[in-house]
Amino acid sequence: MKPAVVQKLEFSLDFKSGVPFYKQIIFQVEMAIADGRLQKGEQLPTVRSLAVDLSINPNTVARAYNEMEIRNIVITQQGSGTFISEREVSLDAIEREKILTQLTKAYITKTASYGFSLEEILKNIQEIGSDLQI
Repeated sequence: MKPAVVQKLEFSLDFKSGVPFYKQIIFQVEMAIADGRLQKGEQLPTVRSLAVDLSINPNTVARAYNEMEIRNIVITQQGSGTFISEREVSLDAIEREKILTQLTKAYITKTASYGFSLEEILKNIQEIGSDLQI
């Protein structure tokens, strides 16, 4: 039985962060493995489909997948796809906090540039969080 392609990981790119897209893809996969959203043997989207979804060059996705294969995070099987390997990936609390801080700063800076107050931003986050049941 062939494993289903991963649907529970929504890839997204920050076009203004300065971090190369291939590194953002790698980091999102590592985070998903570390927090359990991705399990050993699950299949990642094809290079072409992820490139189309993210509106980037397929070579960029291929570079991310190749880098992850070199680091033994994924295994590529010709004709079958790219799958999460057995390698354990973990991020400590400091690394997770650093990522959250970076993402939060970018979000607050952008929303504040549109004139939203911190109170409005927090209220909106709480409302969206309860809608999403987070």
